[in-house]
Amino acid sequence: MCSHYQTVKSNAQFERHFGIAPPGDGQAYDIWPGQAGHFVWLHSPALGAAGSLKVSSGVFGLLPHWAKDRSFGRHTYNARLETATEKPSFRGAWTQAQHCIIPADAVFEPDWRSGRAVAARITQASGEPLGIAGLWSRWRSDEGEVLSFTMLTVNADAHPLMRAFHKPGDEKRMVVVLPRERYADWLQAPAAHSLELIRACPAPDLVASLSSFTDDGRATGAQVPQQSSLF
Repeated sequence: MCSHYQTVKSNAQFERHFGIAPPGDGQAYDIWPGQAGHFVWLHSPALGAAGSLKVSSGVFGLLPHWAKDRSFGRHTYNARLETATEKPSFRGAWTQAQHCIIPADAVFEPDWRSGRAVAARITQASGEPLGIAGLWSRWRSDEGEVLSFTMLTVNADAHPLMRAFHKPGDEKRMVVVLPRERYADWLQAPAAHSLELIRACPAPDLVASLSSFTDDGRATGAQVPQQSSLF
C-alpha cells in the first residue's frame, strides 16, 4: 500500500512524459492522504462526448459522492484491485470507468527487515516518472466541487522487489505502474476492459533505495536488492 509519494518536480519532464503541462498551483512535493496532488484524466464536456487530456488537482484519498466529509479520504488513498469493483467506496468510480494516472517521481514503502520501519524510495530504473493507475471522483461540499483520486494496488507476495516491504506476515501490495505506451489505453478503457490493462510492473523496471533526506528534500540512501527470498 502507498500512503506517501512525491510528485514530478520538473515541469518540463512532466509535460514531456505525460503530454500535458502541470498547473502552476504551488503543490507540495511530498504528498500524504488528505493532501492535494495532481492527476491526469480525460475530461468530457458532455455524456458520450470525446474526452480531452486534462491535469487537475485533487485530494489524495477518493471521496465517493456519499462521503460525509473530506476525512473519509484518509482511508481510501489505495484501492485493492481485487475489491475495487465491489467495495462501495470505489464501485461508482470503477463502474463509470473514471480512470486517471497519478504522476510521481517516487513512491515510498516501509522496509521492516531491520526490525523497524525504514522508508524505501521506489522509482523507475529509467529515471522517468511513474504513471500510477488510479480512479478519480467528484464530491460536493458546502464550498463546491472537490475532485479526489486513489491509487490501484495489486498483490506483490511473489514480486522480486516489492515483496521486501511491509511487516513480516502482512500481505505484500504494490501500486500499479503503467507502461507509458498504455497510458491512453487506460484512460480510455471502458469498465468491462479495465482489468485487462492491470499488470504488476516488472521488477527490473523499478529501483528501491532505503531513504534519508537532505535539507533540500532530496532522498538518498542504499539500494534495496531484488529478493530471491524475503528475509
